[in-house]
Amino acid sequence: MNLQSTLKLEVEAITGRCARCLIWRFLILTVLFSLVWPFVSTGNEPANVTPPNVVLIFVDNVGYGDFGCYGNRKVKTPNIDRFAAQGVRCTDFYIGSPSCSPSRGAILTGRHPERTGLNFQLSQAQNVSGIGLRLSERTLPQYLKPLKYATAAFGKWNIGFAPGARPTDRGFDVFFGHASGNIGYFSHLYNYRNDMRRGTEEVKVKGYSTDLFAQAAIDFIERHAKTPFFVYLPFNAAHFPAAYNFAKGDEVQWEAPDKYLAMYGIGPNDPDPQRRFYAVMSALDAAIGRVLDCVDRLNLKQNTLAIVLSDNGAFMLPGRGLEVQSNQPLRDGGITCYEGGIRVPCVVRWPGHIKPGTICSEMLSSLDLLPMIVRAAGGEIPDTIVLDGKDPTAALAGESTTPHNSLCWVWRKHQAIRGGRYKIVRPSPDRPWELYDLKTDIGETLNLADRLPSKVNQLRETFESWHRKIRP
Repeated sequence: MNLQSTLKLEVEAITGRCARCLIWRFLILTVLFSLVWPFVSTGNEPANVTPPNVVLIFVDNVGYGDFGCYGNRKVKTPNIDRFAAQGVRCTDFYIGSPSCSPSRGAILTGRHPERTGLNFQLSQAQNVSGIGLRLSERTLPQYLKPLKYATAAFGKWNIGFAPGARPTDRGFDVFFGHASGNIGYFSHLYNYRNDMRRGTEEVKVKGYSTDLFAQAAIDFIERHAKTPFFVYLPFNAAHFPAAYNFAKGDEVQWEAPDKYLAMYGIGPNDPDPQRRFYAVMSALDAAIGRVLDCVDRLNLKQNTLAIVLSDNGAFMLPGRGLEVQSNQPLRDGGITCYEGGIRVPCVVRWPGHIKPGTICSEMLSSLDLLPMIVRAAGGEIPDTIVLDGKDPTAALAGESTTPHNSLCWVWRKHQAIRGGRYKIVRPSPDRPWELYDLKTDIGETLNLADRLPSKVNQLRETFESWHRKIRP
C-alpha cells in the first residue's frame, strides 16, 4: 500500500470517529435539554409554575397620606415602608367607590358597584341581616375554590350577613370577624351590641381587633403552608371611632394598645386625637408586619402575591374632632369623588413578577385585582361574566401602560371620570362639571372647564355612554 492510500484510510478513520463523537454529543445534549427545559423561564411565562398563595390586605379608611412611604413624616409605619421597598408602590391607584360597602363588593367581584347594584352603604339592619351584595354575584374565593385553594377571611365583612350572603356562603372556608362596617377596637361593639362572628355564629373574645385578625391570618397560613391559600384580611383599622362602638358612658376616642400610644409619648388616658390616631396606624402597621413575616418565615415569600391597599380615602369630618388623618396632597376625602376619596395607597409584592423598590404611576383600579389573581392562579373568567377590571400585572411590572382608557365613579350624587391625565368631577348632577389636569394639579385646585370645554364634552360623553351601559 502506497503512502497516498495509507493517508486516505487514516483520514476516513478519523472522520468516522469524529462523526460518531458528534452524534453521541448531540444525543447527550438533547437528553440534558429535555430535562432542564421545564425549569427554564422563557421570559413570557412565570418561572414559578406553582399557583401562588395570595394575601389580600384591605385596610379601612386609610388615606393617601397616612403611610410613611406615601410621604407622612410623623406616623411610624416601618413594616409597610419595608414592604413597599420589596415590591411596587402605586401612585395612581383607585378604589371602586369612596364608601366601604360598595368598595368591598367591587374588590371581591371585579365589577363596578353600578353594575352589581351594591352602590350604597349598608344600614345597621342590613349589616347583620341583609343581602347586600346580590347572591348571583361571583366572588373571588369562588373562582379560587375549584383550583384547590384554601380560603379564609378575617376582619370586616360589611356586604350582608343574611343566610346565603355570609362569607362561608360565598367561597370562604373560614371566617372570623365582624358583620358590620365598624366595631370598637376593644369592645367589638357595633350599635351597642357585640358583632364578632366565627363562621356564622356570634362569639365573645378579648383583645384588640387588629391583633386578633392578624393572628387568625397567621394561624391559617401556618396550617395551610403546603397548599395554595387565599387570605382576605380586611382590617377594621383605621376606621374612626363612633359612639355606638363604645359602652354607654365611655369616652369616644381612637383606641390602641398602650405600647403604641407610648411610641408617640402619650399614655392611655391622654385625649390627644392626633397622636392616638398615629398609635392606631402603628398598631395596624405592626400587625401587617407580623402577617408578612409569617409568610417569609415559612419560606413562602417567593410564591406569594401580597397586596396592601385601602378601601377608600380618609374621611375628613370637620366638627367631630376626627380630621386627624391625611389624604395629602389630594383634595377632600371619603364619600366624595375628588381624588382624596377615590385615590388610595396600594403596594404589591410578587417576587419574580414585580421588581422590588419600583413605583407604578399608571392608572389602575381595585377592580383589576380579581382578574390578576384568578389568572395567576390558573383560573379563567367565564364568558357569561362581564368584569370591569383588567389584569394589571404588566403595568405593575413596568412592562406596559394602564389597561384602561378611562375609569368612572358614581357615589350618591357624586360623579367622576378620569381619562389619561384629565378628570371631570361634580358633586351633584345639577352642578357643572369641573375639569382638572391631574398631571400638573394632583390637588384639583385649578378648574380648567372654561378653558378646555372640548375636553369636558369628550369626557362627559364617555361617562354618559358608560353609565347607560353599566347600570343593572
